[in-house]
Formats: sequence, structure tokens, C-alpha cells
Amino acid sequence: MSTINPYSGLGISTLDTAKTSKPTSLAQDEFLKLMTTQMTHQDPTKPMENNQFLSQMAQFGTVSGIQDLQKSFKDFSASISSDQALQAASLVGRNVSVPSDVGLLSAGGEINGNFDLSTSSPDVDVVITDPQTGDIIRKIPLGQQSAGAVPFSWDGLDSNGTPVSPGLYNVQAEANIDGEHTVFQPTIDAKVESVTMSSGGNGVQVNLAGLGAVGFNKIKQIL
Repeated sequence: MSTINPYSGLGISTLDTAKTSKPTSLAQDEFLKLMTTQMTHQDPTKPMENNQFLSQMAQFGTVSGIQDLQKSFKDFSASISSDQALQAASLVGRNVSVPSDVGLLSAGGEINGNFDLSTSSPDVDVVITDPQTGDIIRKIPLGQQSAGAVPFSWDGLDSNGTPVSPGLYNVQAEANIDGEHTVFQPTIDAKVESVTMSSGGNGVQVNLAGLGAVGFNKIKQIL
């Protein structure tokens, strides 16, 4: 009478199943047996040349080496993913800096970030706009800046000094470079709320307040 494996849904085999399972790949012993049989039953008038045997052995060695290499890479990838998951889990509750054109303004809070200026500029601004209408809420002049990281902060006030409602706002960094208006990608500070392991090949992702899921490798700085 056949027995039902209650752990089959978990991908776990029982001891009996493990004993009766057979290898599905061609091992080296089987390969040598096949080659010996081939040599024994070859046509005496048309014996196989040495280079044919060497070619078969080289092919078997190549396939075996590729399989071992694939397994090594798989194990290495799993190790990296586990290490990333542990690192990402330690970030829950902390702030990180990620590339984003949107920032979350909390009640009584502010939006902080920075951007990389490719060269010095006499006129640098950060522009805050309404994501729904595109209207400019506040233009923050940063004046002359040297090349490198330029920090900025918005206190949640509009151009008239009136506090705006909490929510998401577009953030854009602008500079005058050699007489041309140039836009730069800002990085925004956001709080890590949770961490997830993606099953779609995206690896570890951190869920940021207001910004949603972002790949762990997108984090520029831990604050």
C-alpha cells in the first residue's frame, strides 16, 4: 500500500522516498562504463580513433564542470541574498537616501535630500511642485555651489510662508551650467518601514514611507 507524504507540499521528501529516488544525471562511473562498452563492441575493421575518445571525454568534463559551476553560482547567489536580507532588516525604522523625484512631507516635518552637481554653478535652485497640478509651490534658491554633493531642505512652507498639507510633492534640482538650464536627479531621505524578499528576481526590497518599494541596491546612503 502506498503511503502519502504529508510534507510533499513543502518540497521535503521522506526517508523512504529518498531511498527509492534514482539519480537523473550521468555520473562519471556510468560514462566510463558506456565508453568501455563502446570500445568492446566497435567494428574491428573501423576502430574509433583516439581523438574521438578524447573528444567524448572532454565533452563530458565540460558538461560536468558547467554543472558544478552553476551550482556554485547558485549557492553564492543565495548567500548574497541572505546577507542582503539581514542588512536590509536592520534598516527598519531608519532613514535612507534613495534617488527619487518625489518626497513625503509629514505633518510638521520637512523634505531633505541632496544631488550631485557635475560642475560649479552660479545659480542653483530646488523647485517643489504639486504632483497633481504641476504648479510651483516653492522655489528654494541655493545660490552659487561648487561641484559635488549639494544638500537641500524644504520646511513645508509655500512661497507665501504658509504651511502646505502633508503628502507627496515633486522635487527637482536645477542649475545654470555654462548658460544652460540643467536638471539633476535628486536623492530623497525616507524612512524604511519594512523589508521584503521579491520572488520576481528583484532581490531584496525596502519599503519606504510614501515612496513604496525600492531595490536594496538603490540605497545611496544610510542616515
